[in-house]
This record gives sequence, structure tokens and C-alpha cells, in this order.
Amino acid sequence: MAQVELIMPKMGESIIEATILNWVKQVGDTVEVDDTILEIATDKVDSEVPSPVDGTISKILFQVDATVAVGEVIAIIETEAGATVADSPATGAAVSDAPAAAPAPAAPTPPPAPATAPLASQTVRESGSQGVRESVGQVNTSSSDRFYSPLVRTMAKAEHISQAELDQIPGSGMNGRVNKSDMLAYLKRRDNSFINGTAKNATTSPPATPATIATPATSAASGADEIIEMGRMRKLIADHMVMSKQTSPHVTSFIEVDVTDIVDWRNATKDRFQKQYGEKITFTPIFIEAVAKAIRDFPMINVSVEGTNIIRKQNINIGMAAALPTGALIVPVIKNADQLNLTGLAKSVNDLANRARANKLKPEDIQGGTFTLTNVGTFGNVMGTPIINQPQVAIMAVGAIRKKPAVVETEYGDLIAIRQLMFMSLSYDHRVVDGMLGGSFLRRVGDYLEAFDKNRTDV
Repeated sequence: MAQVELIMPKMGESIIEATILNWVKQVGDTVEVDDTILEIATDKVDSEVPSPVDGTISKILFQVDATVAVGEVIAIIETEAGATVADSPATGAAVSDAPAAAPAPAAPTPPPAPATAPLASQTVRESGSQGVRESVGQVNTSSSDRFYSPLVRTMAKAEHISQAELDQIPGSGMNGRVNKSDMLAYLKRRDNSFINGTAKNATTSPPATPATIATPATSAASGADEIIEMGRMRKLIADHMVMSKQTSPHVTSFIEVDVTDIVDWRNATKDRFQKQYGEKITFTPIFIEAVAKAIRDFPMINVSVEGTNIIRKQNINIGMAAALPTGALIVPVIKNADQLNLTGLAKSVNDLANRARANKLKPEDIQGGTFTLTNVGTFGNVMGTPIINQPQVAIMAVGAIRKKPAVVETEYGDLIAIRQLMFMSLSYDHRVVDGMLGGSFLRRVGDYLEAFDKNRTDV
């Protein structure tokens, strides 16, 4: 008899935890390889966790609605000798393959270190679908053995929270782990304590009089107002957006692009394209094609930041914002977009958009993005200032295409003509993308679009 640990899988590059929605199998139920054991949800997508082995569920460690960190053991599966094991057990780790030996005497637990013990800098990486954690750098000498996720550490750094102070924050996660909600609640209490002169490290200055005390803005609901509680996904999206603004100093640049030739080409080609390839041709694959070309010209846009290290991505994986049935947006990813022709991009865009609308995206569809494109013109907006999709460092928005009078240079001189114009914006992380790089990249995308050959046949 052997035991296999079922662990919380890693569902995306920036996902550090997931919420258990439903246990399909219960203690005592038998399972086969790839049988669904439970359903989980992240801020990106809902998914099913399959069994990595044949066996019997012997223990469930978390209940429904529990939020569990990637890599945590969530259940134990007992297997018989010679039981079938999945080719690539992404969520299982063997505990033992033989009868357990008598347990060794437990080592005495050393007394806890003083609460003010410092913590040397530590980088934590999560890799693979098993959420394996690897400590890089100096050793953790903190008085607390709690694991702090990269998000929590980023929030602590942004708010100038020392390690000693971080160790004192009560956590609601497993084993007292601090999560995003704990940090946000603590920061609110911390801010209020300074406002009221009751902070632990407050100076000896006399407290402000009641007339000078600032109070947080509140919105009182009258009897005619409707109070709507945020759903699970909306809460997660809200946290992700706040985290992105806290992590990256956002700068946004704008250009206006003449896409008349693209509009003319699409109008002349769309019927033939659909008949020949069985796909609709929209503007999105044309925009993605130009973005992929510009990324090859400016590879430092295709990076992420880890501490003080810049990680340049070799693959160009472009995410595109798509609507879910609930109205929320999700970002499926077109992998190796620079290696696809226009037909391949059109097929990928249509497939991902259709599956997003049908709520049929898979976890792998939203993983690995290195750059994001969002089309605010879909909603009739002429421009936008999008928030970076962490851990990427840039996101582009394209606005509505509108007919406008414009100056056109001809061999006979400048003329006023009706042209199809569109605003484009690029929000970028000013820690690693300066104005020259961000502005030059955006202009290059515009140049590729304006140089589009309306007589092209290579699709």
C-alpha cells in the first residue's frame, strides 16, 4: 500500500493560490487515472483537478471554499502495488511505496527566536504544475516559518513593512499564512492607526484634535440603493488590478494611426477569406501580427521582472482580452504568435474568443503570456489606459476606427481627405521600460499597420 499526495496545481504564471469549488470525490471513493477529484477556481479560470493514480481517497485536507496555495497537499490517495500511474502526474507526489517503518522519535523543537529577528532577503520561485518552491539567495532567519508569497512580499515592500512587522500580521491561511486579504485588512488598520495616533511606532507628538482627524471616505447606502456583494471572480480581479498598480509604476503613451488600407483590404477580402478558410477575418489578428513584428524589433518589451532581475522571454506569446459569459474579461494567450501567418492568427483568435464566450477555456489557454493586447474599440471607446497584466511589463489598447478628415501628402501637394484613423495606447512598467523604449515600440507597431499592403495575398 502506498500513499500519493494530491497537491494544488499551478494554473498560470502569476497564480499563487486557488479556491476549492467542489469535491467531486469524497473519502472512501475509488478513483482511476484522470478521474476528476475536485473543481477549483482562480482569478483566471475554473478547472478540474484529475487523479494522477488509481486508488482510493483516504483523506481530504481542505473543505469547499477554502483558498489554498499552489503546492499545498489537498488530499491523500491510497494506491495498491502496481496501480496505474499517469504518464505525467502533474498533481501527485508519492509519499511511500512500502509499509511505513516505525516512526523515529521526534526531535525536540527549538524555542522560537525573538520576534524582532531579522530576515535576510529571500526570493521564492514557484515552478511547474506541482508548485515546487525553491529558495534562492540567503537563508530565512525570521522568527516565523510562514511562507510569504511573492505577492505578499511585493505588497510589504511597496508599503515599507519591515520583516519584523510582517511577522506580526495575523494570517487567515493555512498554518497562519498571510494572504492578500490579510494584507489589505492590515494596511487599512495600519493607516487608520496612524490617522488616530495609535500606531505602534507612533511618535510622541500629541494626537490630532478631533476637528483635524481625516476619516476614510465612505458611501452611505440609502433605502433606495441596492447593495451588491462582489462575486468570487470580481473580488479576485479587483485584487489583481490593485496589486498591478502597487507593483508597477504605470506610464501610458498614445499615437494615432491611419488604418485606411487595412479597412479597405478587409472589406474586399472578408467574404473570400471566410469561404476559403472557414474563418472570419477581423482586425485583431492584423493588430497581433504587427505587435509580434515590433516585439522582435524591441525584445526588451517582452520581459518580466523578478526582484532586481529582468527576465527576457524567448517566446512571443500574446494575450488578447476576451469577454466571458458573465461580462468579465479574461486573457487567453496565442503562443508563438510571431511564427503564425495571418490565417493562423485568425484561426487562433476566433477559437480562443469562441471558447471564452462559451466558458470552455482550459488552464493552458491562459498561461505563459508575455504581452497583452486589448481592443477597447469594441465598446465604441476611442482610447484607453489599460492596467498591466502582471507579471508582464506592457499592455496595448486599440480604440475604435473612425472616419476623420486628415492631411494627406501627395505628389501634387498636401490634401484634406477622409481617412480611417485609430488611437493606440501603450501602458508600460516604468521600472524597466523607459519613455524612449515604450514610445519607440508603440510607434513601430503603428508604422507596421500604416505600411500594410492592401494588395497582399499572403495570408
